Amino acid sequence: MSSSPLRPQPQPTAETERYWQAARENRLEIQYCRVCARHQFYPRRFCTQCLSDQIEWVQASGRGRVYTYTVCHIAGHPAFESHVPYAIAMIELDEGVRMLAGIVDSDMERLAVGAPVQVCFERISDEIALPMFRLTGGDSPGA
Repeated sequence: MSSSPLRPQPQPTAETERYWQAARENRLEIQYCRVCARHQFYPRRFCTQCLSDQIEWVQASGRGRVYTYTVCHIAGHPAFESHVPYAIAMIELDEGVRMLAGIVDSDMERLAVGAPVQVCFERISDEIALPMFRLTGGDSPGA
């Protein structure tokens, strides 16, 4: 009997636990600096712009655009072999931060730099839900 390889899972840390907790609840949270009014991602203990420790967590809109992307035709890990081809994209959220995520449930023919996206969540274990993105029917790229 063969079993599928286990999918690699992120290991939450003190800095990222709040992010993963929100994702388990189907919410995308990012950090916001109360001193310089700047959002940031990935989670850190201080603001990378002004070095303040006055960081708070805020719910992101979950909307953004594809900044760049690649379509993987060779699985990066044995657990992804059944998903080939799959797309990985750098998403620029409306809040101005960028995050790397998979593109799911979308027509890959529509995938383009500037394409509008909306967050969704893929539960990969009892403890981890991954923020992923779907293409939306919004403005065309470059508009």
